[in-house]
Amino acid sequence: MDIFLQQLVNGLTLGSIYALVALGYTMVYGILGLINFAHGEVVMIGALVALAVMKLLAASGLPLPLIFLIALIVAAMACMVLGFSIERIAYRPLRNAPRLAPLITAIGVSIVLQQLAMMIWGRSYHAVPSLLPAESYEVLGAQITQLQLIILLVAALTMTGLILLVNRTRLGRAMRATAENPAIAGLMGVDANRIIAMTFMIGSALGALAGVLVSANYGIAHYNMGFMLGLKAFTAAVLGGIGNLGGAMLGGVLLGVIEALGAGYIGDLTGGVLGSHYQDVFAFFVLIVVLVFRPSGLMGEKVSERA
Repeated sequence: MDIFLQQLVNGLTLGSIYALVALGYTMVYGILGLINFAHGEVVMIGALVALAVMKLLAASGLPLPLIFLIALIVAAMACMVLGFSIERIAYRPLRNAPRLAPLITAIGVSIVLQQLAMMIWGRSYHAVPSLLPAESYEVLGAQITQLQLIILLVAALTMTGLILLVNRTRLGRAMRATAENPAIAGLMGVDANRIIAMTFMIGSALGALAGVLVSANYGIAHYNMGFMLGLKAFTAAVLGGIGNLGGAMLGGVLLGVIEALGAGYIGDLTGGVLGSHYQDVFAFFVLIVVLVFRPSGLMGEKVSERA
């Protein structure tokens, strides 16, 4: 039972990060029907930009929480600019092209961003400074750290705020109208280009937040960190129902818990030898099962077919 509770805590922490990244995928897909495979690299850029800012401010004498907050804000702004640029330069000219063209472009943008990050930050792993003491709390036999609590809280608040934004604000209504039918939304006074750009920017800001949280959780950042994280977040979006915000959140949390429980129990049975090696297998096994038995995901897809 102790193993189950501990791995559940670890899975919820990891799943919250997956959910934040998956929201970026599902927002873009909901409006454009496009899988933005460059989103994982946006997450990576956010983590590395935040780390650069933290190193720059390390000798400033500012309190560590303030340094972390400034780094997060700068990373979010940088990723918003990056997301806007990707949409404007790479995707907008191909909006009426066959579906294969923007998909290939997304993969190309992903490779370009990864190589640029390697040129700027190098190939080596970068240690992320610990902003919180290593103190942990015992809950029903499971250990939970302060950082894990913060990740869970920040993710929950962010996802709640996004749901309110989409369902209760004027911008959210415009997003839903554009997702339903961009042409008709344009006749009603909605600037589809602006709404799509805003969607990319919001998704990129969520990606920056996820990048900062995952690098803080593992204590490292790397130019290649966004590739596997992006694939797993895409798996989470498909699991929950891509195009559905609630599905992306559910899929992220479920995938994190499945990975943690699977790796934890296999690791326990094999003396810790195989658990971590099989962690990635669970994610893609889930993807295969979902695509075979329920291609629309656990919560279906709320995006209507366009005329």
